[in-house]
Amino acid sequence: MSNLATIEAKAFVPARDFALSKRFYQDLGFDLAWSDDDLAYLRHGNSSFLLQNFYNAAHAGNFMMHLLVENVDAWWRHVEAQDIAAKYGVKTEPPEDRPWGIRDFLLVDPTGVPWRIGENISLTSSRVRGEVERSEGEGQH
Repeated sequence: MSNLATIEAKAFVPARDFALSKRFYQDLGFDLAWSDDDLAYLRHGNSSFLLQNFYNAAHAGNFMMHLLVENVDAWWRHVEAQDIAAKYGVKTEPPEDRPWGIRDFLLVDPTGVPWRIGENISLTSSRVRGEVERSEGEGQH
């Protein structure tokens, strides 16, 4: 029988400004494990990707990344503490519970690649959190 075990799969993320994108991802918390003029290997824990010194608007406009984390609110606080949105002129949207059992936030990189950074949550805790937020909002009238 053949050994079909895999080690890892990596996406090739496009970069319009390679140097800027490398700084962005390092500020986000990824380690720059290796880099040359055309490619950079970025990793954080068990997650990694290859940043490429390549930009094509159609490709970048149809590319998206998803990072599953243990604590999405800690990641959001890190993004805010690093002031990533202002520093890089990128779009962010705060964490929100999704009906499919993920709490995530949006972070768009300097090339325009959207990242959904989120954690798995139970659908019950998502509903409870939403009810608490609604009741708190009603008390502020």
